[in-house]
Amino acid sequence: MKLALFDLDNTLLSGDSDFEWAQFLIGKGVLDREVHEARNLEFFEQYKAGTLDIHVFLDFQLAPLSRHARSELDAWHEEFLATRIRPQISAAARALVAKHAAAGDLLAIVTATNSFVTGPIAREFGIPHLIATIPAQENGRFTGQPRGTPSFREGKISRVEAWLESLGLWLGSFEQSWFYSDSHNDLPLLEKVTHPVAVDADATLAQAAAQRGWPQISLRV
Repeated sequence: MKLALFDLDNTLLSGDSDFEWAQFLIGKGVLDREVHEARNLEFFEQYKAGTLDIHVFLDFQLAPLSRHARSELDAWHEEFLATRIRPQISAAARALVAKHAAAGDLLAIVTATNSFVTGPIAREFGIPHLIATIPAQENGRFTGQPRGTPSFREGKISRVEAWLESLGLWLGSFEQSWFYSDSHNDLPLLEKVTHPVAVDADATLAQAAAQRGWPQISLRV
């Protein structure tokens, strides 16, 4: 049995779905450009620098979901997927996922971005399992708060372990395991698998991968 885990933003995608979702809402006039664009860029730079407070960020990221009906959000997401996300999916990224699927590997996306944004993207790739930050809901409406442990840094490990436990498995169940990521924020989970792979890596991850002899690949459009 083999396991293939994929980070999403700047790994399978040539951009960041979290950032793009906020920019999409700004472009539609749903969010105020002057207020939200600067804050969105600020959080994005904090993520890249490794200084992001995930809980402060989630307050910002999830709040717009709570202000709109699910039907309206779903309609916006269809447009978002078509106009912002599909153009960021390369043939190389689709081929990598297809290779692991054809081998019969257990596949999952493991992302800090919330599951409302990333669920349809996982389905676009044909990846059956999604481990993402969960936006809480009550009576079909989002509350603006996360539920459970955010899927970020070490949180990705605990969420992957809980998911595998729900299947009666653990990381040691797998003869081989892969995790593909672009970010130094994912070093904790990269160190847990038998085949860590740096994908279009940031400078910190590229340096760590070179020091440890990890393969480095590109999936860019």
